[in-house]
Amino acid sequence: MIETDFARTDLWFMLQGAGMTLALTFWAVLGGTVMGFVFGVLRAVASSWINAILGAVLDIFRSIPLLIQFILANSFKSIVGLDVSAFTVACVVLAIYTSAYCAEIVRAGVLAVPSTTRRAARSLGLTWWQDLRHIVYPIALRVSLPSWVGLTLGVMKDTSLVLWIGIVELLRASQVIVTRIQEPLLVLMLCGLIYFLMSYPISRLGAYLETRWRDDD
Repeated sequence: MIETDFARTDLWFMLQGAGMTLALTFWAVLGGTVMGFVFGVLRAVASSWINAILGAVLDIFRSIPLLIQFILANSFKSIVGLDVSAFTVACVVLAIYTSAYCAEIVRAGVLAVPSTTRRAARSLGLTWWQDLRHIVYPIALRVSLPSWVGLTLGVMKDTSLVLWIGIVELLRASQVIVTRIQEPLLVLMLCGLIYFLMSYPISRLGAYLETRWRDDD
């Protein structure tokens, strides 16, 4: 019989941390997808100078490690006296970081639509906006979905970095328990299992949508 000091309250503490991880992921992906969609479309259809400026700004957030962004944003909040929680800071930083990658996913999806397809749509009398809405966006969505699912799963794992600004998410909760009971193997195995259980439905949903769209073609 294996003896352990891991208690039911410890599992509940980890599940609370998992709830924080899911909340951070939800708001980061929601905000990042909305902003990324706008930025991606602008980069795909705007003039070259707008594309260059926007691309340079987004490159900054893609190039700087996420941990540094968390620490700088949290420090800036204190310096200017902003009365916002660490959770809000984490959501904003994660959303901007996500939008920088999502913008490239959207841009690649829009540019993946053949120009001949767009010319055919215009020759049928569709306006520029109707062409985007009825032709470009549906095709771009199918092209972009796998990358977007991968980005979402990556953001979920990146939420573990918020422990550096005082937020107790799943990994931080696991570390607290390991420090108390000194059973890292058991605790980290449970932590990995919980991460898997949170990630698996997202990956399966993406695979289901891909299969359904492929069967509808």
